[in-house]
Amino acid sequence: MTIPASLSYTADHEWVSAPQGPTARVGVTEYAAQALGDVVFLDLPAVGQAVTGGEQCGEIESTKSVSALFAPVSGTVSAVNQAAVDAPELVNEDPFGEGWLFEVSPVSGQGELLGAEAYAALTAEGE
Repeated sequence: MTIPASLSYTADHEWVSAPQGPTARVGVTEYAAQALGDVVFLDLPAVGQAVTGGEQCGEIESTKSVSALFAPVSGTVSAVNQAAVDAPELVNEDPFGEGWLFEVSPVSGQGELLGAEAYAALTAEGE
């Protein structure tokens, strides 16, 4: 399983990039994508919507279930990955690349974030 060291993670299996200027990119981890099964629908926050770190901001629907999506950081949604909305399978195929979900700007706060090593330990316990 891939766990890029350059990202931060939540215990709910979201990732967030280090802010690139005022913007941070958000997605779900490979672990989450595998656990979800085939993703068929994304309910993402809208551009301009305020999100709060650690709080639910959307949903991911798969062939298995509907799962809550939590914001790893606080701020205002500045972009949504329309390609992933149109082709939700991108979340399964490339969760750290083309399957990213939304961007937040400016990043004003965060939920409880884990480094790659701590996230790896968390997911190993869950297996």
